Amino acid sequence: MAARRKLPHVYRSHAAVRKLVESAVPASCSISMPMAAVQILQIAAVTSSLVLLLLQPVAATMVPPAPAPRARGSVGVTLHVQRHQVLVDNGVVQVSVSKPQGQITGVRYAGERNLLHFGEGDENSGGYWNVFWNFPGSGQPRGRIDMLDSTEFRVVSSSEEQVELSFRSTYDPSRFNSVRLTVDKRLVMLRGSSGFYCYAILEHADNWPALNITETRLAFKLNTARFNYMAVSDGIQRYMPRAADRDPPRGKQLAYKEAVLLLNPLEPQFRGEVDDKYQYSLDNKDNKVHGWIGGGPVPVGFWVITPSNEFKSGGPLKRELTSHVGPTSLTMFLGTHYVGNDIVAKIDDGEHWKKVMGPVFIYLNSNPSRGSFQALWEDAKAQAEAEARKWPYTFPESPDFHKAAERGSVTGRLLVRDKYVSGVDMPARLAYVGLAAPGAPGSWATESKGYQFWTRASATCGSFAIGNVLAGEYNLYAWVPGILGDYMYAASVTVSAGGAVSLGDLVFEPPRSGPTLWEMGVPDRSAAEFFIPDPNPMYLSKLFLTRDNKYRQYGLWDRYADLYPRADPVFTVGVSNYSNDWFFAHVTRKVGGGVGLTNAPTTRRIRFNLGRVVADGTYTLRVALAAAQMSRLQVQVNEATRKGSEGVFNTPEFGDGNAIARHGDHGTWWSFEFPIKGYLLMEGENTISITQVRAFSEFFGVMYDYIRLEGPPGSWRDPTTLL
Repeated sequence: MAARRKLPHVYRSHAAVRKLVESAVPASCSISMPMAAVQILQIAAVTSSLVLLLLQPVAATMVPPAPAPRARGSVGVTLHVQRHQVLVDNGVVQVSVSKPQGQITGVRYAGERNLLHFGEGDENSGGYWNVFWNFPGSGQPRGRIDMLDSTEFRVVSSSEEQVELSFRSTYDPSRFNSVRLTVDKRLVMLRGSSGFYCYAILEHADNWPALNITETRLAFKLNTARFNYMAVSDGIQRYMPRAADRDPPRGKQLAYKEAVLLLNPLEPQFRGEVDDKYQYSLDNKDNKVHGWIGGGPVPVGFWVITPSNEFKSGGPLKRELTSHVGPTSLTMFLGTHYVGNDIVAKIDDGEHWKKVMGPVFIYLNSNPSRGSFQALWEDAKAQAEAEARKWPYTFPESPDFHKAAERGSVTGRLLVRDKYVSGVDMPARLAYVGLAAPGAPGSWATESKGYQFWTRASATCGSFAIGNVLAGEYNLYAWVPGILGDYMYAASVTVSAGGAVSLGDLVFEPPRSGPTLWEMGVPDRSAAEFFIPDPNPMYLSKLFLTRDNKYRQYGLWDRYADLYPRADPVFTVGVSNYSNDWFFAHVTRKVGGGVGLTNAPTTRRIRFNLGRVVADGTYTLRVALAAAQMSRLQVQVNEATRKGSEGVFNTPEFGDGNAIARHGDHGTWWSFEFPIKGYLLMEGENTISITQVRAFSEFFGVMYDYIRLEGPPGSWRDPTTLL
């Protein structure tokens, strides 16, 4: 006689049952309950027995049974709690989660058995949270990873409208490697929703030792046989190679492990291309939805939607990973990519810290008519916009996620005052304006412990409105595309629940010492306007052939030496064009040969003419950089070469973002000013040389944003006053 599978308990929307269960079962308990609760649950189970009898036996990989086709919203959400897993089903999608660990082991949708790649005992499969962390004196500078396996499971709420689950773990001082956090991972499913929500609350108690958090993320490893088309943006989407194509002998590692040349991929169309997960990175401001599409009889999309960036670190320009070959889709809440160690969340001994990461929405869509993949992508974008309009969500049960009534707003108008450009204050058109933890101008770019709230100012008058701000104390920061420098409002801004703060007119006076004599580039914190070369044909990626994505090609750092093998080019102001004649990244040049091949510094020269020189005045050279990696600049005026002599300027070592290797057009923004005595210049031809002196790696260098030479303030006359 065949063994009969024991049916799971079923949680329905009976208020009495839910109240009894929640009051009777402590969070740390197993499924055992008082007899009264069991009897009531059995009655509820009988009413659903016909449905349960249709379920197929659960596979060894803990995949939930396939849902029958139902109209969206026609049935409520059900919860099945088993010994080692939990199943949530709303008639559109089913999700299975390991219990109590909280690893998402299965997602069933549109008749698909499992949209995830999950292997029993494989912690890097399915859907999972993890952190990279460290602590002072650990002796492990690269840190350690914790998969955040939970030890406590709790049903937070269960009704036909919504189920919310909690998977919780906490710091264990008796374990040396225990991450010094309480982590409460939440999963929410709503009635009729084509997907589910994930968020987590991370907390460090005020009596715990210090730790540093380098990375916090939520990852999904998708079904390798099902998904083969990736979409990150309108311009970055296509069929993708397989993960097996990256392994030898099909693939060959290049300068670092993430970059692989595809030699003999399973599909010949990818032969000769480079695959690197950093090629698909996006800024926080642009990272609204990304994911994968699987073809077949019914095309299916799996999308990660970020409805708000308030819980992400580094502000709108922080660039991070999205989706990449695996197939893998990520949400990076905190990471050091493109910034470096300056953005590590450093939590001190005895410091109380808490932060809610998310929710993010995992959205599933399908196209039964076998229409184009573009239709699924457009639908995913529309869903992302719909989720953003619903922010802040009303459904999270955690009191740490504050609803709209617990938030406030800040409004104002930002003006730019630069007498060398205009005699009147100018609207800060399309400025990025944001609230972040108190700090210094520009500190938002490396801030990771708190929340940030950003908006764009009006394109006409410079007015701004920042809504749904968590109560607290902030500084207001801004930067204006086309205007050099960082703005910070002098006073702190206190936001209260339900409060509306009006700051009125604010005036930003950008750094300026005198009139512009010449300039190169656009102060927009990107190197994209400078000369970006075509890639080496040996490493060409067909996805990045357009001008706006060419910087994502592999190996552009080596193209400088290919184009200028023996001497560095000279840029002549008024003759040269920075889009064609100024290489976007200041990199090294390989010299020698064979085993003696080394990296050597390179020097950029700017030649310009001055019709008149104020010998006793001070000129100012401003150099803004879009990124830097382990760099030190030396600036020389008219070939001054004596160490320590006038006309030679040196910066300290700076930069840790590695944006050159990671195919970025920017990382962390840097700005330097060099005061030049007038007697160092000449009437007629002059030369300013910039050398990046640290050449220990081909990845050491900077990316340029903007360069400007200003005359002495006394050399300028307001043109509006001249007859």
